[in-house]
Amino acid sequence: MEVEVTNISSHGFWILSNGKEYFLSFEDFPWFKDKTIKEITNVETFGKDHLYWKDLDVDLSLEMIEHPERFPLISKVA
Repeated sequence: MEVEVTNISSHGFWILSNGKEYFLSFEDFPWFKDKTIKEITNVETFGKDHLYWKDLDVDLSLEMIEHPERFPLISKVA
């Protein structure tokens, strides 16, 4: 599986993986907001359907990217 960041805007960025393009909004994926182009574009494949941003220590499946509503960000207070 190959992956490439194809565009970055003020709202998020697009990734091309296996001939399909995915959009990651900064609202749904806040770990990428205010990061450098170098950090966002340094992505590699990890396993069968996961992407990994080593500089940011972020690991996302293609399912999470395609359906972020299924994986809400929930913070639990200890």
